[in-house]
Amino acid sequence: MKPRRIITTILLAFATMTLSAQPSGVKNVSKSVFTLTTFRPDGSLLGSSHGVFIGNNGEAISDLKPFIGAASAVVIDQKGARMKVTHMMGISDAYDVARFKVEGKTTPATLASAQAQGTSSWLVGYSTKTPEVYPATVKSLETFGGQYAYYIFSMNAPDNATSCPFVNANGEVMGLMRVSTTSFDTYAVDARYVHDLSVNALSYNDPSIRQISIPLAMPTEPQQAQLALMMAQQSGDSLKYDTAIHDFMALFPSSVDGYEALARSHYAASRFSEADRTMEDALKKAEPKDEAHYQYSRLIYDKTVYRPDADFPKWTLDKALEEVKAAIAIKDMPLYQHHQAQVLFSKGQFQDALTIFDMLYKNKEFSNPELLYEQAQCKKMLNAPSPEIIQLLDSAINTTDTLRFAEAAPYFLARAEAYMQTDSFRLAVFDYTRYEILVQGRVNSNFYYARSQAEVKGRLYQQALADMGRAIILSPNEPVYYAEMAQQQLRVGQVDQAYQFANKCTEIAPEYPEGWLLLGLSQVRKEQKAEALSSFAKAKELGSEQADALIEKYK
Repeated sequence: MKPRRIITTILLAFATMTLSAQPSGVKNVSKSVFTLTTFRPDGSLLGSSHGVFIGNNGEAISDLKPFIGAASAVVIDQKGARMKVTHMMGISDAYDVARFKVEGKTTPATLASAQAQGTSSWLVGYSTKTPEVYPATVKSLETFGGQYAYYIFSMNAPDNATSCPFVNANGEVMGLMRVSTTSFDTYAVDARYVHDLSVNALSYNDPSIRQISIPLAMPTEPQQAQLALMMAQQSGDSLKYDTAIHDFMALFPSSVDGYEALARSHYAASRFSEADRTMEDALKKAEPKDEAHYQYSRLIYDKTVYRPDADFPKWTLDKALEEVKAAIAIKDMPLYQHHQAQVLFSKGQFQDALTIFDMLYKNKEFSNPELLYEQAQCKKMLNAPSPEIIQLLDSAINTTDTLRFAEAAPYFLARAEAYMQTDSFRLAVFDYTRYEILVQGRVNSNFYYARSQAEVKGRLYQQALADMGRAIILSPNEPVYYAEMAQQQLRVGQVDQAYQFANKCTEIAPEYPEGWLLLGLSQVRKEQKAEALSSFAKAKELGSEQADALIEKYK
């Protein structure tokens, strides 16, 4: 038998002999001790420990380590009842402790104030039968956090008692047992410290919390709760977010934010009927009513504009307009007016939208560069002269806060398109490039194709070729890009490369006439006249209007 086992056996025998001598409060604490078991996402066992209940409604404390990597956890109390861990309520990496909540009613232990050196204490183990109690003495202690104690006990810890509670003569919990790795001593972090741990909105960014899939408790302070709801969504953990929504709604049943979050969750899952019912409930139960109408309108607007192919006839732009007008009728706010203008723009009522955008820009309390951009978009749709549009976009760019200049990215893109209409091609290239920088290179193949067109017209041929190459890399199966690349290469005399890209175009899209037309032109430049005429004939067969003239020219 190993020495450690001998010592543990002696301790167990000593504990049994002296059990009847323990204060009654010490033994009673065993009713609050439980075992903790955590599981990985695949359901396999991850870790186990012990802990103690500190509240009537499932509040509990234990060590943190078993939770790291856990997808779920359960506790079993002194009566053998199994309870699911529902929420993490606070953690400390520094002291390896955690506070959490289980599902069900629990028998709590009382927490002790800081105890002095030399205090008689007992370690209460977990048992469904006779309580296992081990005597100990506070060998020394240190204070941290201004009020909490870090205890060191002169005892050799029994096996399988990690995170069982140390208690004083009154049966009050001092701390949770931890084993030293450098001596035969055991130690405990003040249970009051673990009790006081909490989570807030920023806890979702905590590296350890991110490794635990068990949902976080919702802060009870309204602003923190709203922020926590947003952070839960951004965490990317659907279980945490779903739980956060329902916890928020339970805490704040009349808040529009909870209904809006639940509706958008349904919307993201294409459950439009459920989203609609949720917002209808918000109109009946939530306050303020104007905000409920506004959020309902926004949800409908987002669906009709960004997901038009999703079938849900009830949600139309007319319905979105109806809801935002209902919000304005209750409380006329610039925010609601702005959304109304966006709906009108999407309905094609550009002049009405322009009037509202212009009115809002003149409101000093609401004025912002986005309104100038939106006016420019209205004028574009109304076929206003390009200089008018450029002037508005100039103002939008010049009035954007330099500390938030990335917000000006769409203004540069719109101005680039406006410059193209005035044949200011090199200015367009400059604005396309500024846009690319401001969005940190997060652009698609269409962007590179558009900038390439500006570069060709601005006689920046090498840059145009480079951009067409980028477009092809991002969309390797788009035949238009191969045809455009071949055309540009022919322009600068890169005949062999043009032939390769034109040929690739016909392989990718054999029914695309431009590919055959460019292949024929490449073959002409390579002095393959017969092959060229065959390619032109194929282009003509597919409907090319240019093919006849080329056949006549080279036959």
